[in-house]
Amino acid sequence: MAVPAGPPGRKGSSALPAAAPLLGEAQPAPTKTVQIAVWKARGLKGSKSDTPVTVVHTEFNGVILGESSKVDVLPNGTAEYNFTASFEYSPDGPNSLDSIAQSPVLLTVTEVLPKEKKQKEEKTVPLGQAVVDLLPLLQGQCSLKVSAPLYAVPTSPLESVPPEAECGLEVTVCVQEPLLSAHQLSNGNLLSVTLEAAYSVPEAFVPTGPLQNYMACLQVPAVGEREFPLVFKNGIPKLGGEKEPLPRPKKWPLGNNIMAPGALSIPNSFIVGGPYEDEDGELNKREDREFRVQSESMKKRIVWDMERRCYLDPAAVLVLQKRIAECRYWPVEVCRMPVVSSSKGKNSKADKGDDDGQIFFHGVAYVNMVPLLYPGVKQIRGAFRVFAYKDSEVFEKTKTQLSVFRDLKPQISLTKEGQWTPGIGSPLFRAVPSRIQREDKEKSTKDKESSRRMSSAVKILSSDVLVEAENVTYLNHNGQQYVEAGTFLVMEIKLEKALVQKRLPEELTRRVKEMIPPRPPLPRRTAGAEKAVEDYHNQITNIAVAILSEYHELFGKQLPDQGAINHQTLEEQKCQLNFELNSSGKYFAFKEQLKYAVVKIVREKYLKTTAFESLDQFQTFLSELYVYLVDQMHIALNQVLSEEAAAPTPPSCTTDEQLRLFAHEAEVSKDYKLASLYHQQRIARDQHNIQYWLDYGAFCLLLGETIKAQECFREALRLDPHHMQSLLLCGIVAVMLQHYEEAEIFFEDASCLEPSSVVAWTLSGLFYELQNNNIQAEMAFREANKLLQAQLAMARSIPEAAEGEGRKKQISAECGRPLNTCPEASLPEEVEDSAATRLPEAVEPALTCMVPEEDATARQNRRPKNKEAAPKAPPPVSGLCQPPCSIFMKTVDFLMKVNAIQFVHMALAHELLSLQGGPSCDYYLALAQTYLLKEDFSKSEECLREAIKLDYMNPNVWAQKGHLCYLKGDLGEAKECYERTVSFVVDAAEMHFVYLRLGSIYLEEKEYGMAKQTYLLACKNSASCLTWLGVGIACYRLEEMAEAEDALAEANALNNNNAEVWAYLALVCLQGGRQLESEQCYKYAVKLGLKSDALLRELRAAQRRLGFGDPSF
Repeated sequence: MAVPAGPPGRKGSSALPAAAPLLGEAQPAPTKTVQIAVWKARGLKGSKSDTPVTVVHTEFNGVILGESSKVDVLPNGTAEYNFTASFEYSPDGPNSLDSIAQSPVLLTVTEVLPKEKKQKEEKTVPLGQAVVDLLPLLQGQCSLKVSAPLYAVPTSPLESVPPEAECGLEVTVCVQEPLLSAHQLSNGNLLSVTLEAAYSVPEAFVPTGPLQNYMACLQVPAVGEREFPLVFKNGIPKLGGEKEPLPRPKKWPLGNNIMAPGALSIPNSFIVGGPYEDEDGELNKREDREFRVQSESMKKRIVWDMERRCYLDPAAVLVLQKRIAECRYWPVEVCRMPVVSSSKGKNSKADKGDDDGQIFFHGVAYVNMVPLLYPGVKQIRGAFRVFAYKDSEVFEKTKTQLSVFRDLKPQISLTKEGQWTPGIGSPLFRAVPSRIQREDKEKSTKDKESSRRMSSAVKILSSDVLVEAENVTYLNHNGQQYVEAGTFLVMEIKLEKALVQKRLPEELTRRVKEMIPPRPPLPRRTAGAEKAVEDYHNQITNIAVAILSEYHELFGKQLPDQGAINHQTLEEQKCQLNFELNSSGKYFAFKEQLKYAVVKIVREKYLKTTAFESLDQFQTFLSELYVYLVDQMHIALNQVLSEEAAAPTPPSCTTDEQLRLFAHEAEVSKDYKLASLYHQQRIARDQHNIQYWLDYGAFCLLLGETIKAQECFREALRLDPHHMQSLLLCGIVAVMLQHYEEAEIFFEDASCLEPSSVVAWTLSGLFYELQNNNIQAEMAFREANKLLQAQLAMARSIPEAAEGEGRKKQISAECGRPLNTCPEASLPEEVEDSAATRLPEAVEPALTCMVPEEDATARQNRRPKNKEAAPKAPPPVSGLCQPPCSIFMKTVDFLMKVNAIQFVHMALAHELLSLQGGPSCDYYLALAQTYLLKEDFSKSEECLREAIKLDYMNPNVWAQKGHLCYLKGDLGEAKECYERTVSFVVDAAEMHFVYLRLGSIYLEEKEYGMAKQTYLLACKNSASCLTWLGVGIACYRLEEMAEAEDALAEANALNNNNAEVWAYLALVCLQGGRQLESEQCYKYAVKLGLKSDALLRELRAAQRRLGFGDPSF
């Protein structure tokens, strides 16, 4: 068995130093026994009789596991073997996860012929072979039962068996415990690469002539800087004339011992093809269709139809995501090499170098891997053009400096059919064991020599590899023929699970149905005469209160202990009060106020709507009406003056959280007057709520009203002198006002009251550095770093104690996106966005949280070089784990919420200096937000571009880019960004505004159905006047008038001062023919100052068309 070795994936990297701890210090990984039981065969037939004597032997990974005893076949063609064989699985051994992924269990049924005269040994004839795919073992299964078809070996009597006989073997495979842990199953992935064929190949590719090996290779990134090549060998050249059949089975990559042609195919795995337009690669346009059809049917081709599988552990999945985000194009090399015969291979080294060292037709195809980062995408398939391999072009497009076939050819030729398991056990190349156990002893000496050569080759750096490659005859002048011939590869790259999860349509449908909860029925309103009398009582009450107020202004309040006022004084006060009411015009106003109520009584109570027939009748009615009105006036006054308890105040329609949302909406819309009103309403409801004062103060900081913000923060601190956030905010405002002595007191008090707060210590350090007090600043930063690392260690211990197995699969549930709601509320929120810290000695603990404990050896390999690379790793949206964050980014999260932009820039400057591997995605995102607040769109766009490179799957980045494009007026780009944000499984920090603006874009583009669904999502998450208004507008445009009115009524209940809501209510009432309601709604729309000229013109056009709705007609 060959000693593991592997080539580096980047220039200057080497796999051997990282592998040293694996081979020496680490304890051997525990092995697991995989048992294969062959129970029964059916449909068997011998060469000389129908009841032959047969045996079955089991083989896996080139090694024969065992052979059954001789069994007679029954007349019905069945045979009972009841034979069990097994092999040992070990992550570091030859039977690794990668071997299980791409190597089948090979079962060969052999006929034992009876001995003839003078024959010493029995003669055997192979009848057929069956294969069992062990992939279910990598999907969490511990046992599987398979009815494996038995494929006939050439010239075998089984070839004449009819298909209905169903030759096969009943096989079970079992293992006592799963091969993968729960953490590996949930966060790992299985990569499958299928190379179908190369079409329209150069004319020199002919099936005749000297034997040639047509090869292709794709390098798969693994943990760290290493890469693992997936090599496809033995392509079959074919002439044109017919198209490859569809569907056709995929083939095993390792088929050395497979004699039956049917056993070369992977069970239940087929190439199904599909329309060119649905492909992800090149040549999928309409103008390319004719060329594709002609090339795939008439021109020469090289056919592989081969699938290679590779298990990726959680760490390798993160690296895969990072590499795709960094570089969208991956190189797939193709070449042709002459096949060296076995006799020639035993010649001298010089001869071998001359014959086996030549590489012809070296080309490369560039595969765009970015679609794998789209939400829900698990595979890409398409055609990719092949170009001549040129180092400069390959490096420019793929950032790859080494060629597998040219620079790393010695390692590949030694490994033959190498096997690699990225991230599991030893991440090095393993050679397949010898095919037959009897050959091990003969080849041991040769294997040892090969191992020494491979080990020395891996130690060589990139420059040494290039020196070694000088001895290889490299002929690439004919690589240009790929371009001239228009050669293209058709291949498929598939993952078992999508890198970025996407919401299922069923889930979206269910959530939309739950959008509008049932509202309680509105209270029944009185009408007719009863309503008219009630309105008269209300008017009498209002006028009486107004007159009493006038009396108090003139004569003051008469207290009960002052005694009664004499009659003469009362008459004088009465005359003076009448004079003041008449001279000021208030008497006339009171009369006009009462007139409408009296008219309603006349109409509803006495049913008088026509003129009187005579003057006497009119006088009689007036006398009767006067008596009734005076009586009702006395009733109303008695109710006012009675000592009964007043009716309870009706509850408000809006909650405090809704008011906070409305204020935030107004801030984002730059309607600061309305936002201030909402903040003041919150404070008016509860002046003892600290959070209300802090929110109002943060709003004042946004407006630049520092003095007013200081008053708010100090009011909060007055309510609770030990409230840490109030102390910090008071200190921040004091720095802005240059009251440094006060600021120092506030910061010091905060760190004393809450010594475990990372934010408090970090802000103190920033303040001390602003004062050039470097010693205290260094102390504060060191304390903050120490606290952060302690919190990370505690967070790692929680899943260990809960599970008892040392797995850390729960960290992803505690890692979140930036902008915590309450940064100091609890430990998990403190751990959020943990990043690489400023001090070098504090980096190691942060890195350990990213690596599973069962892969400790891989963690040791990464330590020497990942201190710089760790901050660059993009955090996966799927929530597997977050990259470590720094104390400064935690502080930025807090500062962004309170709009302390001055301190944000200070913290970001420190973040930029503290990171050895470059800024993180969160850094660029926070910086982009600050530029967006200043409306510096160009700088904000530049920051977001860098953030996308670092974390392509971060919904916050796409949401922020959508906001930027929306504010710039680029609605098309904004729509694309918002739709991408909505499609992520993990929501962005502020989905409310994503839904609002995406819905407004849909309305602008007249996609009313999509607008309705988007606004309903916003209503489900956080309903507001604007969200229901959007639903109402969309329903109105869809002519769903009942739903439009319901939605607009909801919007009006949340905010009855929105002119646009009244305008659309007026349109709905116009369409329903309700004149009075339409006029009232139109009146309020105009009174509240409707700003949309287009809507106002539409409303007036509808009024003119229908003939009502505007009282001014």
